[in-house]
Amino acid sequence: MATLTLRRKLAILVDAAKYDASCASSGTEKRSSAGTGGIGSTEGSGICHSYAPDGRCISLLKILLTNFCVYDCVYCVNRSSSNVARARFSVEEVVKLTLDFYKRNYIEGLFLSSGVIRSPDYTMEELVRVARSLREEHQFAGYIHLKVIPNAAPELLVEAGRWADRLSTNIEMPTDIGLEALAPEKKPSEIRTAMANVRGKLDEAGPDKKARAKKPKFAPAGQSTQMIVGADAADDGAILNRAAGLYSGYKLRRVYYSAFSPIPDASARLPLKAPPLMREHRLYQADWLIRFYGFDVPEIVSGGEDGLLDLVIDPKLAWALKSRARFPVNVNRADREMLLRVPGLGTRSVERIIATRRHHSLRLDDVARIAGTIDKIRPFIEAVDWTPGGLTDDARLRARLVPPPEQLSLF
Repeated sequence: MATLTLRRKLAILVDAAKYDASCASSGTEKRSSAGTGGIGSTEGSGICHSYAPDGRCISLLKILLTNFCVYDCVYCVNRSSSNVARARFSVEEVVKLTLDFYKRNYIEGLFLSSGVIRSPDYTMEELVRVARSLREEHQFAGYIHLKVIPNAAPELLVEAGRWADRLSTNIEMPTDIGLEALAPEKKPSEIRTAMANVRGKLDEAGPDKKARAKKPKFAPAGQSTQMIVGADAADDGAILNRAAGLYSGYKLRRVYYSAFSPIPDASARLPLKAPPLMREHRLYQADWLIRFYGFDVPEIVSGGEDGLLDLVIDPKLAWALKSRARFPVNVNRADREMLLRVPGLGTRSVERIIATRRHHSLRLDDVARIAGTIDKIRPFIEAVDWTPGGLTDDARLRARLVPPPEQLSLF
């Protein structure tokens, strides 16, 4: 086999990594190499992002160590039976690329995943070697995100968390049935065990006011996961139920939703085309409602039909239109939880409303000024000088709030 140049390997392994969406880098600790003789830094709020035209983060050097893989997952372009070009980096090559890209200001960190080669332990050990070399030999203080290989030895996870800012273990499919059908060599229980092990170490590394000795750090940016949307028959309700269970059970920072992308030489068991990207977008909005707005999954799903979210309007507005008996909400008396359910009011707007009404009663113009918009809010609130009357129950209200059609452009 001809020897591949480093540039050719990079082309293959960057392309192979583009399907993994769980690459956001926010939430890690502030760290700087100033005064250490090393290189790199992170800010307390995470590193800066840049985005590809489809919205995905590309600010990290996002690569696979190799796209060789012993597994044959139907939905994966890197499956063992796939007819794609193969390549493999050495540990030293990944370290050199990361440092070189960083010095050129192309990236601010590394996202490193891999196909499974030889065994989960061997693959995880190679990933850990990259992170250890960057941290110990080069004092690299930039961001590192490592992918956890399920079924790898617990001591390798401990070492991975020592060097990496974030660890992620992909849950892959929304249901165990879907995973067993499309990736029969992977065991849902092994994936959950890996996530549970990471959570256990995160808990051990958490703050303890009574402890005198400083605890060893472990993945300060926490753990995340990714689910593929649209490769099987799971509806949005099943996807969100799995996400809610992962947040509560494994203390995840983020669940990423990745719309299935048709791959070369795809199995007949996969859909012929990708689901609409708007479905992925609505799932992210629904995820936000679960984490920050106090919604539960049945409430969110009730805004759509047949277990699927409404693709035309956002999940919060969809729920409000089907729950009109709970509106209008008086902005001068309602509690925070109910204000958060008003379409068009975000968490910051609600906090400002609560702070402002301590000093004077709010009028409609006050709400408009705080929220920056009023059209979506007006039918669902009462203020000193405003009551929606029959507008809340108007049969044409949905049509009024649906965004007007836009002429698409070819350029």
